[in-house]
Amino acid sequence: MPRIEGVSEHTRNPLLRLIFGLTRRRFGRPVEPLYGYARSGPFLAGMIGLELGMERAHRVDAKLKALAELRVAALVGCPFCLDIGSSIVARLGVPPAQVRELNRYEQSAAFSALEKAVLRYADAMTATPVRIDDADLRVLREQLDDSALVELSGAIGLENLRSRVNHALGYGATGFSEGAACALPATAA
Repeated sequence: MPRIEGVSEHTRNPLLRLIFGLTRRRFGRPVEPLYGYARSGPFLAGMIGLELGMERAHRVDAKLKALAELRVAALVGCPFCLDIGSSIVARLGVPPAQVRELNRYEQSAAFSALEKAVLRYADAMTATPVRIDDADLRVLREQLDDSALVELSGAIGLENLRSRVNHALGYGATGFSEGAACALPATAA
């Protein structure tokens, strides 16, 4: 149960109705945190700007970014982000074995060396304090140029923001990943 009541999807605000409708069309159902974000117009605008910017960023393979984002959601333990993130990676063609083994990726044969490096980077960026090791970056820099590394860092940072806000506000799973593999919080692994 969310800790705050979101704006009604039947709001009289035409811009919010448009945003809610476009999001519902894209995901096939309401995206509950969005209704909560709408309680603060500036925050909602900022989140939309970040989301739109990252949607237009294509220097890093979408599957890699989505795996990194799902790993962040697992580390933070956000039920909503794990639910929707698992659905997103499934749509992108990430194998269910990778979703199931996300929290033991280092020991798993289901991940490539690059995927493991990306997930290690997500772990390091999500740690408090952030622990970026130059050795881990070397593996990434062999395959990603500066622009791609900035994009990957932005995707991981944005998921940290999403997961932490959604978890703090109490947004739970709403069935996005129903019938598919769903990642578990890292603490449950």
